[in-house]
Amino acid sequence: MINTVTYKNVHNFFKLNGYHLTKEDLCRVAYSFIKEGEDYEQAVGEFLLDWFDDKSYVDMYTSGTTGTPKKIRIEKEAMVQSAIATGDFFGLQPGNRVLHCLPTNFVAGKMMFVRSFILGLDMDFAAPSSNPLEHNDELYDFAAMVPLQAKSSIKKLTNIKKIIIGGVKINKPLEQELEKLPVQIYETYGMTETITHIAAKKIGEDAFSTLPNVTVSVNENQCLVVLAKNISSEKIATNDVVDLISDTQFVWLGRFDTVINSGGIKLIPEQIEDKLSRLISRRYFVNGEPDDTLGERVVLYIEGETMKLDESVFNALDKYEKPKEIIFIPKFKETATGKIMRAESKELVAEK
Repeated sequence: MINTVTYKNVHNFFKLNGYHLTKEDLCRVAYSFIKEGEDYEQAVGEFLLDWFDDKSYVDMYTSGTTGTPKKIRIEKEAMVQSAIATGDFFGLQPGNRVLHCLPTNFVAGKMMFVRSFILGLDMDFAAPSSNPLEHNDELYDFAAMVPLQAKSSIKKLTNIKKIIIGGVKINKPLEQELEKLPVQIYETYGMTETITHIAAKKIGEDAFSTLPNVTVSVNENQCLVVLAKNISSEKIATNDVVDLISDTQFVWLGRFDTVINSGGIKLIPEQIEDKLSRLISRRYFVNGEPDDTLGERVVLYIEGETMKLDESVFNALDKYEKPKEIIFIPKFKETATGKIMRAESKELVAEK
């Protein structure tokens, strides 16, 4: 792959919904989407005009999973390099058919367009619904989804050769279903600041492997630090606690800002949640709450009406991991990308 490609180029193999389109064509499509399109199409139109304007950057917002979404500025050339790295890692070739079914308001959806422009992909663009394959029997080489979409489309995923899933961690029950499929399926790791994913792992594997030209390390808190030379000259520090295997491989453990210190023992909520994933059918999360004796106690929040949980559910947990309290919340708050907003959801308890 030649790294002299710039964001102003549109590969001559690029297609949108079956049509070869040039830069000028895409700008006309953008105006049409903004003027007459649905909400999701208007977001595409705005991005296309931003992409092909005279500025060298795009402003976008973080997802807001752990706080208020913030605006950050991303260089377009860095987005091009991210697209090239994805193409190299997953073996994408000009003319490959791809499905775009993510919202373009966020970085993952924007990057599907950038990959298609730069790599020359034949892209079908669909509304970002929870079941994007419901009325679609086409065959594809590549697609990107969030876990909810993959779960809803499970019977038709064999129509896609290679799938990347990101945005939210894949739970164990879904992972086990996906492992049975004769499809190459990967879970990705990334964020807006890293211009979508910088690492991926096959479903069923523990360790993420980084994309080309990306290396990783950890800081004093065992949090991942990313160096993606073609994307940013500066290291990107994260709040993700990892087990570092090498400078190109790591196992994700959880978030540093959610670690529970209970009686001097540090517990990672995401690992507790993982152990419960086959035992609780509803959405839930684990959080640390102030405790006079322990400093923090483990609390389990479950979405929906109050129900009785059999004590055997917690047999999978270590002694210190077992929740000291279970709280039911009728409906969790979530980000626009479907991630549970833990702090905001907990506030609903106080409002009752």
